Amino acid sequence: MSHDATVDTREVDFYTRMAEAWWDESGPFWPLHKLNALRTVYIREKLCSHFERDPNDIKPLRGIRVLDVGCGGGILSESMAGLGAKVTGIDVVERNIVIATRHARQRKLPIDYRLCTAAELSAEGASFDVVLNMEVVEHVADVPAFIADCSRLTAANGVMFVATINRTAKAFLFAIIGAEYVLRWLPRGTHRWRLFQKPTEITLLLSDGGLSVRDTVGVAANPFKRSLSMTRSVAVNYMMFCTRTEP
Repeated sequence: MSHDATVDTREVDFYTRMAEAWWDESGPFWPLHKLNALRTVYIREKLCSHFERDPNDIKPLRGIRVLDVGCGGGILSESMAGLGAKVTGIDVVERNIVIATRHARQRKLPIDYRLCTAAELSAEGASFDVVLNMEVVEHVADVPAFIADCSRLTAANGVMFVATINRTAKAFLFAIIGAEYVLRWLPRGTHRWRLFQKPTEITLLLSDGGLSVRDTVGVAANPFKRSLSMTRSVAVNYMMFCTRTEP
């Protein structure tokens, strides 16, 4: 296991136990599969605009270097590879990397999965056109250090996407009490409220790393239809699109 200070060993243990369920769309990660469909559309739209790609192209992200930080079982990595991106996925849970690699091979997707942290990859001097920092912030031990690592991995003309959960009373009610205890959409212990971050806090950390937030959207859940949709409210979940600050 990595000795990086951003790694939360409790989170590593939790996701090691859950790893076999990543690709079961009716299992404990089903909300993530629904979220992935939503976020993939958002990411594709923003990247086509930023890199001046044809959104109607079957593989509009062809050749764009994408890093999926905290890739888990590879759900988002595979979506990006399917759009033509050159994808690297990293995670600190060894079992996640094993499962992600196996699934990508079955689908014949050339994704480069690595068992390492963002800090370790940054120390190698790596950089990417796109850094996907999605649903990871709320699982790390040192958020400022983690955002700094991800910022260093973002190339000069690159972009970063950040998705996480707001630290609000509504988020506690919906993301923890509702999702984990009442509706049981997620396993108990998936989230800890004290690790949630407000958009203003993330924006400041990104600014320190030379990135500016260009767009922020929220994600709303419909418990009756078991569906997710975009919203302008960021009271619970939110996604940010960020670019390098102009010098």
